[in-house]
Amino acid sequence: MTRLQTALDRIKFSRDYTLRLLESIAPADWFWMPFPAVTHIGWQLGHLAMAEYRLALDRIRGERPEDANLISPQFLKQFGRDSIPDPDASKYPSPSDIRGVLDRVHVQTMREIAELPEAEWDAPVLKPHPLFKTKLDSLFWCAHHEMLHAGQIGLVRRLFGHGPLW
Repeated sequence: MTRLQTALDRIKFSRDYTLRLLESIAPADWFWMPFPAVTHIGWQLGHLAMAEYRLALDRIRGERPEDANLISPQFLKQFGRDSIPDPDASKYPSPSDIRGVLDRVHVQTMREIAELPEAEWDAPVLKPHPLFKTKLDSLFWCAHHEMLHAGQIGLVRRLFGHGPLW
């Protein structure tokens, strides 16, 4: 197995785990925030879509005009690194719209990254990041980042009264 395939497998594993956690959370509950208010499922999923785009597409091959069909500039800003989750659901896209972006970005990521030439794996990312330098390391961080947020989703899920999932 190549290093690239390992990164793709980890990204897929992380997404599958996130979606498994999501199965028991009704879309009507996506914007509920625990007290003290820190986050909600809608923000977590929107943030994961934004991050996968930035880590696995933008930093690897750069932004493209057609990317607006995957994820809008407004979505990127609303769920970006410095955004703060708001408990007002009316300020967000609907759960189905968030899920649509999450799924579209993931499908595109898996399609494009599977074709990344080996000569580019150790090349520097197009936009610097403090945690990694190379394109392949950006993909590994993408998987790690999703698991970090899956933990937050899991915590909110537990606050709904659901048991742990393995």
